[in-house]
Amino acid sequence: MIGTGVAYGTFGELLQGQLAEGGLDFLVTLPIPRSSRATFRLDPDATQVTVAPGHKSKSLRVAQALLEGHGVRAGGVLTVESDLPEGKGFSSSSADLVATARAVGEAIGAVPGPADIEALLRPIEPTDGVMYDGAVAFLHREVRLLARLGHLPPLTIVSVDEGGSVDTIAFNRRPKPFSDADRKEYARLLDLLVVAVAAGDVGDIGYVATRSALLNQRLNPKSTMRDMRQICDDVGGLGVAVAHSGTAIGLLLDVTDPCYRDRLGRAERACARLAGHAHVDHSLTADSEEVRCFTRT
Repeated sequence: MIGTGVAYGTFGELLQGQLAEGGLDFLVTLPIPRSSRATFRLDPDATQVTVAPGHKSKSLRVAQALLEGHGVRAGGVLTVESDLPEGKGFSSSSADLVATARAVGEAIGAVPGPADIEALLRPIEPTDGVMYDGAVAFLHREVRLLARLGHLPPLTIVSVDEGGSVDTIAFNRRPKPFSDADRKEYARLLDLLVVAVAAGDVGDIGYVATRSALLNQRLNPKSTMRDMRQICDDVGGLGVAVAHSGTAIGLLLDVTDPCYRDRLGRAERACARLAGHAHVDHSLTADSEEVRCFTRT
């Protein structure tokens, strides 16, 4: 009668833009090992679901929808914990909802698959594709998978937080000033990224991330973009990645580079000088301990 669920977050996106056909908004996830974790204790004698912390109202809606959808006339207690910062572009809300769906599903003996979770989340809010393993191209406003790209090679993201927060729902409602030429470029970048992830080509992954970050300056400009690009060049990084609808910006490093340790130390020191503190994250790869210890449906 107790279920648990986990969903990993992302460091922003490797790519975010609009498709050439249909003008649909899409993104490509950059999964990291930070996560949201949910526990649901089903109580057959209860008539409603309560959630802690109390502001996780969207997780409450997911739990109620899943119970009602399976004809479960009971309540319970939902607890959500996360080490993903809110409003920064780490898919914290999406991870909360996916972890909740998995926890409630396990408690009632009906763990939902990724497509089932998409259907649950679609009426609630635009959602990143964190219900899928590995990097995915995802139609976040449609809440629908576009393509699975596979697991990323081992990358390190050294980042800074520019402060404040971004309302992702409001950001996604804003009209995007993309021209036909922009959409064609996004299509080219997506094609290149699909091949790069499959081949483990860290150079092209860094190139696509940087180009997407620069294109996004029109929508959610990062004040430290020029400085971060200079740091990336100085330490020999692969490129710059951003939370397109958040406040984080980071540089990518190749973990397999023989000079990795030196590059990492220099990047941390330079980012700390720039913003007072540097954060270090890693891509969630097929060999990550978190993936080996948790098998998703």
